[in-house]
Amino acid sequence: MTVADADLLVEVTGAVATVVIHNPGRRNAMTTDMWRRLPDLLDGLEADPAVRALVLTGADGTFCAGADLGDLDELLDAGDGSIAVAAEERLAAFAKPTVAAVRGACVGGGCQLAVACDLRIAADDARFGVPPARLGLVYPAPTTRRLARLVGPAAAKHLLFTAELIGAERALRVGLVDEVLPGDALAARVEEITAAVVARSQLSVAAAKEIIDGRADDDRIAWWHGQVRASGEAREGVAAFHERRPPRFGWAPGNAR
Repeated sequence: MTVADADLLVEVTGAVATVVIHNPGRRNAMTTDMWRRLPDLLDGLEADPAVRALVLTGADGTFCAGADLGDLDELLDAGDGSIAVAAEERLAAFAKPTVAAVRGACVGGGCQLAVACDLRIAADDARFGVPPARLGLVYPAPTTRRLARLVGPAAAKHLLFTAELIGAERALRVGLVDEVLPGDALAARVEEITAAVVARSQLSVAAAKEIIDGRADDDRIAWWHGQVRASGEAREGVAAFHERRPPRFGWAPGNAR
């Protein structure tokens, strides 16, 4: 099915939802309405038991050229409490695996969204930049910290201090992206990755995401181990391995509440 929500388009194919940033007249810049709508859209996809993974991408060969500067005053007045930061934080907290599929420009707010995803797969024409220093702005603190955790302090400082655009291969070297492929191979590789993710034990995937993201305390980790025992996921996985068949995992993400 295809559902349009303002300039954010959603396709759900099997267990994978794809959110397309669609504002081609402005190189897919995020408007205030798009920032405002994204959290609600993600709430719906997270609650859908049929959805096991999410892909974020842009229309017409461009990921996202940033925030629409026509909305600058609203973003400036809010600072770290802006709707852009709220949308980024909701994406980062999405309970299911997220993949940014990046072609062309991934700049400013676009880079902000890509960094909030779990994985970033880029076409070789992708270009990344963080331009606040060109505009006299302060990049939001949560966004700055997330970028620094991903690429390290030195690479984050380079991106923020210079506001230079970097190519996909350099982005790969500094850890900003996980893979770089020819443009005509990007969609197939993203499909391959998401197919692998949705076929795995969703208990294992959900627990790993919570632990890696620092959202699971000792009690929660003990709860996850209890779920392994109670769900039979491990017994099924081992049985499938010995019987040389695909596992039939039955644990659902809605159980992790």
